[in-house]
Amino acid sequence: MYKVINITDKKDCSGCNVCGDVCEPGAITFKTDIEGFWYPEVDKAKCSECGLCEKVCPNIHAEELKKNDLEQSVCYAAEHKNMEVVFDSSSGGVFSALADVMYKEKGYAGGAIFNDDFSVRHYISNDKKDLSKLRSSKYAESDLSGFYKEVKNILENGEKALVCGCPCQMAALRAFLGKDYDNLIIADFVCRGVSSPKVFRKYLDSFEERYGSPVVYSKALSKEFGWRDLVHKAILANGKSYYELNYENYFIKGYLYKNAYSRPSCYDCQFKGFPRIADITLADFWEIEKFDEKMDKNLGTSLVMINSQKGLAYFEKVKPRMNFIQIPFDSALQGNPELTKSLNPPSIDRKSFFEDLDKMTFSEVALKYIWEKQNRPAKEQIKTFLQLLWLIKQNTRLQIKPLLQLFKYNKIRNIFQHKFLLPNPHCVIEISKSANIKINGICHLGLPRIRNSKLETRLLVEQGATLEIGNDVNFMYGADIEVFKNATLKVGGKNGSKDCGANINLTIVCSEKIEIGSDVQIARNVTIRDNNGGHYINRQGYKNTRPVNIGNKVWLCEGCTIMPGVKIGEGAIVGENALVVSNVAPRTMVFGSPARVIDEDILWKH
Repeated sequence: MYKVINITDKKDCSGCNVCGDVCEPGAITFKTDIEGFWYPEVDKAKCSECGLCEKVCPNIHAEELKKNDLEQSVCYAAEHKNMEVVFDSSSGGVFSALADVMYKEKGYAGGAIFNDDFSVRHYISNDKKDLSKLRSSKYAESDLSGFYKEVKNILENGEKALVCGCPCQMAALRAFLGKDYDNLIIADFVCRGVSSPKVFRKYLDSFEERYGSPVVYSKALSKEFGWRDLVHKAILANGKSYYELNYENYFIKGYLYKNAYSRPSCYDCQFKGFPRIADITLADFWEIEKFDEKMDKNLGTSLVMINSQKGLAYFEKVKPRMNFIQIPFDSALQGNPELTKSLNPPSIDRKSFFEDLDKMTFSEVALKYIWEKQNRPAKEQIKTFLQLLWLIKQNTRLQIKPLLQLFKYNKIRNIFQHKFLLPNPHCVIEISKSANIKINGICHLGLPRIRNSKLETRLLVEQGATLEIGNDVNFMYGADIEVFKNATLKVGGKNGSKDCGANINLTIVCSEKIEIGSDVQIARNVTIRDNNGGHYINRQGYKNTRPVNIGNKVWLCEGCTIMPGVKIGEGAIVGENALVVSNVAPRTMVFGSPARVIDEDILWKH
């Protein structure tokens, strides 16, 4: 005999909301606790004691629900053929391919989407325009209130549906429906654990605390710096974009390394192992390079596990939209221990963490509970020192000229701190004693692709001029960089941001001010100048020099020329041999002489 649901231990509730949907009298509501997770509460005055809430609870009936008709999952590594879809997806874009087929068959697709306040809920529709909202990870628990009833209505009306969610949520859907539907495809994903919506909201609020403007767009696993860096992208109301890589993102650190704020049930998950409940299971395919290097573009490759005959038949329809290879079942387990193993317990004082979260900003709480001062062991320090010596040896080849330049233009302590100019043997360097040199990373100067090349690289910094190198920068051989008297050249962003790189024969002529942001990639034979060489024209308003500003993550293609006064916005691409004489808006692509816009809303990765 079933009883009224009663949660006495929070680990016994996965927050799937199914008990609320099955309760016809509306006796069940959900109350959010101090951690930001919701739990059912029963209004006994409305309760009919029918017991349906316990009957559909996936945690109570996990072992009964874990069944499927394939003895062993059939596994694939896969990626969508459409690169735009891959860029916009958390992994290889397979869910989008599954949804494309469903939309083509006039069916519905459902999954998690953001609300306006970046809380998360489940949503289903037959409008293909909604796919962009459904794809990509959300990193916070999703509210499914009303979703189960909506899916059942769709199925009972004879319509087809594809639904994706956490394993516990999809188990709840199976329990709610009570039978298998031929017109339903259920997909789940390898779930490490769902994070507290409250913590995620506080993390987003930290952007306004730090940068003075609220978040209007949030994207987990943005691909613009590559899949492996687990980049979170936030666009603020002031139009500025911020990228946080995994090693500097304290929300990700708390989730991945401290197991700090997943739902209590995730530490004792009932839905690990096999058989899988879903027809199709999706995951990231880490270490895909060991199976097929062609599929490793550092843009995300999906692991696909087909768990049912229905899933096999559906996947055959999806295959034409994807690049894929079949892999052994055991390979799926290697990179995804979360298939069989629950989260380890939090490595912080969780109770104190959430109490402080109500009184402090996320940044303050993160510094207290998540940030750790790195006291590296002596063995690791020795290893780092030897790597530094090897780097210097490889670049200078222990020749007298570059070694003299190394110690002439750098202080010893800066070398040990990895903040120095590192010349190649064929560098000519002339830096005035009155110049202001600020090096915050390693600046490789004259590094050759062809080891025995003698192509000269030149660096001139005249009296009173400033050369500021932010993050690590690589100027390859053949570069001619001239910073004239009292001028300023800045290259690279804050310490720890992505490198800047310039290929062979870069020319920079700076007589006033040139600023080049983080992760700017510069191809061969590019010229950047902020002056006209002291020549004047008899036209009103003419100036010999005008500052140049090149934003973060700009790609300057081969042979292009950036002329005085130009500002190039973040994420833009300047095409081959383009002559840029006017400003380039962020995330646009320009070609031609003079350069003109040929595409907009561009995302790119190197």
